[in-house]
Amino acid sequence: MTENTRTGVTRMKNFNAQTDQSESAAPALLREEIGEVLRAYRQRQGRTLREVSSDARVSLGYLSEVERGQKEASSELLASICRALNVPLSQVLRLAADRIDLAEGRLPAHLRIPDSVPEDLVRRELSKREFSEMVR
Repeated sequence: MTENTRTGVTRMKNFNAQTDQSESAAPALLREEIGEVLRAYRQRQGRTLREVSSDARVSLGYLSEVERGQKEASSELLASICRALNVPLSQVLRLAADRIDLAEGRLPAHLRIPDSVPEDLVRRELSKREFSEMVR
């Protein structure tokens, strides 16, 4: 469960891929999820807003607003912040997308199990004897 501190709305995260998004859940916003990911990286590195804003060449206030999900950062600004944090932009976007999937009650794509195996990966069906020998 996470809490959206800006609005005080609490969202339940359901990990069951079959469950629809709860009607009472607040919609996940990309800018908020990106901000959460950026803040987590900065804090894990033990860095201050001032340090990262200086390295990224963005005002401290604006970086703070981006981290709190109050401002939509341009792709150029996101790239600059990611460089300052030494984190690939693609990784930040992937983690933000995973957070949105979870908030909407879906498993992130990389955690989903396919419903079937692609035909080119299936060579032949094992006989009962072959299977029992294999698991011994």
